[in-house]
Amino acid sequence: MMDRFEQFTSAISVITRYIQKLERDEMEKHGLRGAFAQYLLVMNRHPEGITAATVCELCDKNKAAVSRILTEMEAKGLIVRKSSGSAYRAQLVLTEAGKEAAEFVRRRASIAVELAGEGIADENRKQFYSTLNLIASNLQTICREGIPEETET
Repeated sequence: MMDRFEQFTSAISVITRYIQKLERDEMEKHGLRGAFAQYLLVMNRHPEGITAATVCELCDKNKAAVSRILTEMEAKGLIVRKSSGSAYRAQLVLTEAGKEAAEFVRRRASIAVELAGEGIADENRKQFYSTLNLIASNLQTICREGIPEETET
């Protein structure tokens, strides 16, 4: 029988794997990489522009990974850099093509989330997201502070 840790991590891994598969499959329809999906959504929430540093923070990705993806997105004409400052601090803005791609991702993700949550009552959904956010916050604290040492009782 699986313990709570195994059950939780297994479910999260399966969810992550299927989300990534959906991102890849859907983005390929536009000749784009699945990795662009999350970045497009985050950047779309910031029409005035956003720095790579903020993208790192909001997507919870490291600087090197964000830099690679943003460079690819710029080469594909999805974003432009609006400032002459350092590449990491420059304002990044979606182009019209980027906005169209972001809207496509938003629509497709909305459908996927609706279908994935089929059969879940609104109250249960609210409780689930509240619990999931609490677990995420608790894990963030544990990573920052470390797992406390066991005490003998």
